[in-house]
Amino acid sequence: MSEFLTIGEPMAVFASENPDLSLVDATNFKKFVAGAELNVAIGVQRLGHQSQYLSAVGDDPLGQFIINEVHESGIDSSLIDLDKDHWTGFYLKQRVTKGDPSTYYFRKNSAAANFNHEILSKIDFSDLKIAHLSGIFAALSQNDLDSLNRLNQLLIQHNIFTTFDPNLRPALWPSQEEMVKTTNKIAMNEVNPNNWSNFRSMSNHNNMVRHIFVHNYFSFHLVFAMNLIV
Repeated sequence: MSEFLTIGEPMAVFASENPDLSLVDATNFKKFVAGAELNVAIGVQRLGHQSQYLSAVGDDPLGQFIINEVHESGIDSSLIDLDKDHWTGFYLKQRVTKGDPSTYYFRKNSAAANFNHEILSKIDFSDLKIAHLSGIFAALSQNDLDSLNRLNQLLIQHNIFTTFDPNLRPALWPSQEEMVKTTNKIAMNEVNPNNWSNFRSMSNHNNMVRHIFVHNYFSFHLVFAMNLIV
């Protein structure tokens, strides 16, 4: 059974192997798996704690590639939905020797953006200790924002300690105002008495919590995170 759970969009990234060539001119690319929340799950898994990842990918080669990579990492992939009607998101990434690389995303209306919230009913909360949410998933679509809120309510009902990383991505939101308003609302929903009392208890007795915070995998200081975007 899983001790840690997160939800997000995994993507295939095609990273250029041609230094300082534009994405137009580059011809050699290497394929990887990317995803902010997935990276957190991988980190927790490497610390020796069973992780579970909720998401959706297309019923396509990139989707199967992602599922294989997640499974190979040891993460429970049983709640990654295989969507026959939508594709798997991916992006291109430039390789540079200085400065920031250019990226180009293909993720609109992806499988993850059409996440089936009925999957939430399949979560086993019996051994779950920590959940991690982020603002990226909320930004993908109204459907995903609703799913994130439903998941958060389930976590509160089951008294699961939950962290939230705003991880602001303005390009995914309709407007800056909407991003700030919605992200702050999610963060406020995360701040409940159970989180604080659970943290004090678990940080004294649970190595997973100590490891997570030592390695800075989470953004625990929710109040400070909110202040940055008010």
